[in-house]
Parts: sequence; C-alpha cells; structure tokens
Amino acid sequence: MEGREMQGSDSGLLEGVARDEEGYLLDPAMWTPALAEALAAEDGLELDASRLEIVRFVRERFERTESVPEARRVLAHMRTLWGAEQATRRALYRLFPRGYGQQACKIAGMRKPRKLMLDV
Repeated sequence: MEGREMQGSDSGLLEGVARDEEGYLLDPAMWTPALAEALAAEDGLELDASRLEIVRFVRERFERTESVPEARRVLAHMRTLWGAEQATRRALYRLFPRGYGQQACKIAGMRKPRKLMLDV
C-alpha cells in the first residue's frame, strides 16, 4: 500500500510520513506526541486531556503487547480513572465520534485495525 501525504495546516508534521489511503500510519514506530496532535486536528478533534489519556493507554498497551486493546479494555481503563458513570460507550463516542477504532487508534499511530471489533 502506498503512503499518502496530507495537505493543510498540519502538512508540515504529516508531510513525508508514510500513511495508508485513510491516513493511518504504516509504521506505528513513527508516532510522536506532536504527530498525534496533527492527526487529531486533521480529524477535527482537539487532543484534550481525556482524549490524550486514551491515546496514551492505546500506545502503552501496544508497546507491551504488540496489539491494539479492544474497546472493552479501554472502557475498563476509563472506569478505573473516571468512575463507572464516565466509562460508557456513549462517553467513548463523545471523545471519538467516528469510533474508537476509527479515530483513537489512528491518532495513537496504529495501523488500521483489521477488525472493527475494537469498536463498541
């Protein structure tokens, strides 16, 4: 698959970064926090503290297990941090309106998930 370069206000950071046709990184090792900001902005999201926490959780889990955590693991992490009322599917979709697999994983620098069972 051929990488793509994005144009626009964040093109400086994203320029030359190998990505697939949907904008997912081809190599998760190329991810940086600054790149996460640019990827979030490209998707129209501000990388606030809550979103950043989820992105960091995905990255840390990937680095330990070499796999992307399923959404249920993310919800369990949210429950630990913010309590049961803030650890719902609805809350996760408020953070990532196009879906956990579609946005959080992309911003965390993951390759496109092979299965969307990551989403709830």
